[in-house]
Amino acid sequence: MTGRTDWASKEIDQLKSEGRYIPIRTIESAQGAYVRIDGRKMLNLCSNNYLGLANHPEVRKAAIEAIEEFGVGAGAVRSIAGTNTIHMKVERKLAEFKNMESSIVFQGGLLANSGTIPVMVGKDDVVFSEELNHASIIDGVRLSSARRVVYGHLDMEDLESKLKSERNTGKKAMIISDGVFSMDGDIAPLDRITELGEKYDAMVYVDDAHGEGVLGSHGRGIVDHFHLHDRVDLEMGTFSKALGTMGGFSAGSRDLIDLLHQRSRPFLFSSALNPGDTAAVLKSIEILERDDSLVKKLWKNSDRLKSGLNDAGFNTGKSKTPITPVIIGDEKKTLELSSALYKDGVFASPIVFPTVARGAARIRLMPSAVHSDEDIALAVEEFRKIGKSIGVV
Repeated sequence: MTGRTDWASKEIDQLKSEGRYIPIRTIESAQGAYVRIDGRKMLNLCSNNYLGLANHPEVRKAAIEAIEEFGVGAGAVRSIAGTNTIHMKVERKLAEFKNMESSIVFQGGLLANSGTIPVMVGKDDVVFSEELNHASIIDGVRLSSARRVVYGHLDMEDLESKLKSERNTGKKAMIISDGVFSMDGDIAPLDRITELGEKYDAMVYVDDAHGEGVLGSHGRGIVDHFHLHDRVDLEMGTFSKALGTMGGFSAGSRDLIDLLHQRSRPFLFSSALNPGDTAAVLKSIEILERDDSLVKKLWKNSDRLKSGLNDAGFNTGKSKTPITPVIIGDEKKTLELSSALYKDGVFASPIVFPTVARGAARIRLMPSAVHSDEDIALAVEEFRKIGKSIGVV
């Protein structure tokens, strides 16, 4: 090497000395209640595979059949030669599922945000953005060149104050928020946000990546949870969490989605979502439509996990969803806890600055519908035992 990147090793050394260097584990099996890592069977508590659909037999079968019919890749961008019948089927099904007029599928959630926000607002507009919004929202707003006004986390008084003072600075305005916040598991007050959007003539955009398959009837998401159909302008989500596959989407009015077909850069300049992934998404939605037992089991497991950890003396924050943060605070202690759990066969990754604020280090647990009662009990016992041994409870 030339030596011009020696600075990188110094930054790595600094991360390690500060206790912020995160080991990246390699999974050797399908996602499920357990995974294999380094040849060992590990209780999996940090996957976003909420409903177990990533390895569901019907979803696997749908992906295989689509590959046999359409091949491995879409072959082109959607606007040239990359749109096939499976894309159209999933977009119609998704719009129906979300009670929206239309939808558009992207190759990932990050691309959905970066491809949708700059079409909805531009340099002459203003965006009111939640303080803890996901990085992909922040990037999408930056790409739009719209003026960004940040309001406090879940603080509707602050949002209204800023709407009063700043709304007249843009031709168009948009309020944008995560639906479920991925680090704390709390839920945006979308009902109040929608009221303020109507009051101050601002579009409402919600990123419901962690609400899909979790909130609402049969996992339809946060808009359904608050009964806000026809009042939210744009609902964005991902397929890589509860739906168990890959990709993202935006859903809204027919005209808005048609405009995205014409102007969204990921749609126009990146090859379409692969047929196997697209068919898997379609099957996952069909499973949710016909049966909500997986959603109910997810919530049951979540409630048991939180209750057990709280009884053991751990702080699980203010989560109102299955996302279960075990907040330790000290980053080195958090890494020590995660490492000790790993040695005992529990896969629970640490999360430290800059993903969360300094002093808010945690292990974020993600129970799933495929965990058994015994799995949840084992998780709680391992946390209790190791937490006591290293002095965090």
